[in-house]
Amino acid sequence: MANSASGDSVVDRVVRVMEAFPEGVTSLQLSELADRAGLPLSSAHRLVRQLSGHGLLELGAGGTVRLGLRLWELVNRNSPTLALRQAAMPFMEDIQQVLNQNVNLAVLDGWEALFVERLSRRGSVANRARIAGRMPVHISSAGLALMSHQPRELQAEYLEQFADPAGKVSADVVRHFLAEAAQQGYAQLAGVVDPDTWGIAVPVINAKRRTVAALGVVVPLAEMRLQALVPALQTAARGIGRQLGD
Repeated sequence: MANSASGDSVVDRVVRVMEAFPEGVTSLQLSELADRAGLPLSSAHRLVRQLSGHGLLELGAGGTVRLGLRLWELVNRNSPTLALRQAAMPFMEDIQQVLNQNVNLAVLDGWEALFVERLSRRGSVANRARIAGRMPVHISSAGLALMSHQPRELQAEYLEQFADPAGKVSADVVRHFLAEAAQQGYAQLAGVVDPDTWGIAVPVINAKRRTVAALGVVVPLAEMRLQALVPALQTAARGIGRQLGD
């Protein structure tokens, strides 16, 4: 790919344009998009027109740029998490029917839990997990469940570079959380993200004994029932793993 005067490639610039849309925002003014992507207005306009030609963006009146339906179509049709979500959905629905609270599904991406599905109902407690949203491993029960069942080499690499931006949690504390989650077969965090909620998550393991996801719930702190919740989650996780096969 040809480079710009600044040395970045066309692919680099396209990615920056796509990443310029904040979470939950589907449209921006062209000038704001260019600023957020760190591009000259003329370059941003040229890229937007080219991407619009493929349906990945839409350029509207008054310089409004929207994410295109073609982008949604391609992502959902070819998503690497499609099989996982399809396998998990019936089990997630069953848990939500009983619990009437938040149920989520996450995968590990780097040092973060990436949430690929979530079910929630009106009246559920606050849940910061959003579909396509991310949370650091150490403040997410899903993240801890995922990391606690990764190879030791990966855990060691994670702990070696660990740093809590808030300065409240040390690597030793996270090491303890991971060891506890590995021993118990589930991870739990009470009042970490929201003071009145409790997150519990279990690993989803496929036929090759590889941890591919975490299935979790977020419930009111006052209604926490580990003895009932954990077995239900583990049974569902085993069912998802069987559906995934290899």
